[in-house]
Amino acid sequence: MGLSVPGQGVPVLGAGGWGSALAVAVTRAGRPATLWARRPDFAARLSEVRENREYLPGVPLPPGVVVTSELGGAVEGADFALVVVPSVGVPELLAGLPRGLGVVLCAKGLAPDGGRLSDLARGLGFGRVAVLSGPNHAEEIGRGLPAASVVASTDPGLAEAVQSALLSPALRVYTSRDEVGVELGGVLKNVIALAAGMGDGLGLGDNAKAALLTRGLLEMRRYLVSQGAHEDTVYGLSGLGDLIATATSRHSRNRAAGEAIARGQDPGQGGKVVEGLRTAGLLEAWATAHGHDLPIVRAVAQVASGEWTPAEGISSLMERDAKPELEG
Repeated sequence: MGLSVPGQGVPVLGAGGWGSALAVAVTRAGRPATLWARRPDFAARLSEVRENREYLPGVPLPPGVVVTSELGGAVEGADFALVVVPSVGVPELLAGLPRGLGVVLCAKGLAPDGGRLSDLARGLGFGRVAVLSGPNHAEEIGRGLPAASVVASTDPGLAEAVQSALLSPALRVYTSRDEVGVELGGVLKNVIALAAGMGDGLGLGDNAKAALLTRGLLEMRRYLVSQGAHEDTVYGLSGLGDLIATATSRHSRNRAAGEAIARGQDPGQGGKVVEGLRTAGLLEAWATAHGHDLPIVRAVAQVASGEWTPAEGISSLMERDAKPELEG
């Protein structure tokens, strides 16, 4: 198989840190990968230096990764593609893809209207859709450290194909039919991680973080179940697992952004997309419209919009009326 020809490997559409890590993971699973970068100059640089020094430094791109900026060539003849661009860029990218292609959504955000990206993809005419999530930091996946992911789809054949393309001794991949739960767990945990980062920036300590994550998990359950997710998914890799990783790790973009906000610094340092900042406002609007109580989401949304300071956000949580811990 000639690896110099784009389109013959598993297409990974998006050459940020996560896209680069997934391309490496595909080759580790024994398959070639085609890594698509939007900018031709960036694609040429990646192809030449064989390392994404901007977004994933220290992780070499194996020979099995072909880099291209030609979208049509990247997906030609492919059964499915991993869509690994920020959520705001998903609609434009999907518009340029053939509708018979299976699309695996790897962004952990919402569509522009606040709906699910998977619904957006189906609305554009894609019949085969999956979502990939889990406690997966690109820095560790790229280095081959042990990790686990879950790919969810109402199309079991697509989920199993993605599982086969990524499964290796370094990455254990599970399948799920709870597409709603897996997708939205990845969305909501970013907002909780922002709150955890704000607590870190304010020096609130481990007790506060433990309480925040526990109550944040309750908000995740409320939201996911209201959207039709299976409750067990909340406590799986894409729920509790991803929440732990995102709210505690030094690699977490959302946790670091929250910490930066609390310290009066730029939360998007280096031009990196912080999904939770945009998602918080969309989720708060949904909760208000539907009468749902998501106090941590509301606090983060108010801080992200500049209405509250991080300290005021924390106060809004600590000064709520006394109540039993367990609902019902």
